[in-house]
Amino acid sequence: MGFFDKISFSKLKEGLAKTRETLFGKVQKMLLGRSKIDAELLDELEAILIGGDVGVATTGVIIENIRLRVKKEKYEDPAELDTLLREEIQKVLASGPEESSPFAIPADHRPHVIMVVGVNGVGKTTTIGKLAHNYRSAGKNVMIAAADTFRAAANEQLEIWASRAGVEIVQQAHGADPAAVAYDALNAAVARHTDVMIIDTAGRLHTKVNLMEELKKIKRVLQKLMPDAPHDVFLVLDASTGQNGIQQAQQFSASVGVTGIVLTKLDGTAKGGVVLAINNVLQIPVKFIGVGEKIDDLQPFDRKEFVEALFAK
Repeated sequence: MGFFDKISFSKLKEGLAKTRETLFGKVQKMLLGRSKIDAELLDELEAILIGGDVGVATTGVIIENIRLRVKKEKYEDPAELDTLLREEIQKVLASGPEESSPFAIPADHRPHVIMVVGVNGVGKTTTIGKLAHNYRSAGKNVMIAAADTFRAAANEQLEIWASRAGVEIVQQAHGADPAAVAYDALNAAVARHTDVMIIDTAGRLHTKVNLMEELKKIKRVLQKLMPDAPHDVFLVLDASTGQNGIQQAQQFSASVGVTGIVLTKLDGTAKGGVVLAINNVLQIPVKFIGVGEKIDDLQPFDRKEFVEALFAK
C-alpha cells in the first residue's frame, strides 16, 4: 500500500500502545489462573471491550460470536480466547465498507475534490497538511482551499502546512464567504489541471445548526461548477473522544454525507477501540489514521495491519 511499509507498521504499533495495553493487556491479566472459558469470563471480556471504547453494540456482536463458537466448536482452554478475539475483531472490521486505494483518483474527475469537516480541536488543519503531503508524495499535484475564514489562525496554520507539503493554497481575507472561497479555488483548480483539491472548513461546535448549513452551502456552490463535487467528504475525528466521535459522525453525515473518516491522535489515547465501533455502527470507512505529529505520521488505514498492531506482543 505505497507508504505502508515496515517503518509505518512500527509507527502504527507504537501509536496503538495505549489501546493495546487497555484492551489486550487487561485480557491477558484476566486469563491468568483461569481453567476454562465460561460465562463469567466472557462477561469480564465484554466489560473490558466496552471500557476500551469498542462500544456496546459492537462489543455485543463480538461477544455473541465468541459465545456461539465456544459452544459449537468446543473451545475450553482460556489461552484460546486470544485467538478467538483476534478473529472476531477481524470479522467486525471486514464487515464494514471496503476502503478504496487511498490515493487512486477516477479518471473522469479532475480535480478530485475532498471537503474536510470536523469540530475545532480535532487536528483538522494538521490533517489537511498531511493529506496534501501524502497525495503529493503519491505523484499528484494538490491545491488547498482555505475556506475556514472564521478562524484567523486557521489560514496561517494552513499556509505553513502547504509550504511544508510543497502545495498551492488559495485563500481570501478573514471573514470572507467560505462558499465563495471554495468556488474560486475550484475555478482555479480546473484552470490549472490540478489533480486533488482539499477544502478546509470551519469546525465550530457540531451542535450549532448554522455550521451545518454553512457546510451544505459550500457543497451547493461547488456543484454549480462541478455537479458531482465534492467527490469525498472526510470527517476528522479525535480518537481520544471515543464514543462521542460516533455522535459527531452521525450529525456530520446527516448534513453533508461523510464518505470517509480520518482518525487522529491515536498515539495519545487508549480509546483506539473506537475504530471497531465506527466500522460496525456507522458503516463509513476509516480512510486514514494519525499516529504522531510528523508530516508523514498520517497513514492509510489498513484493517489487517491494524489488527496485527493491536495484538502485537
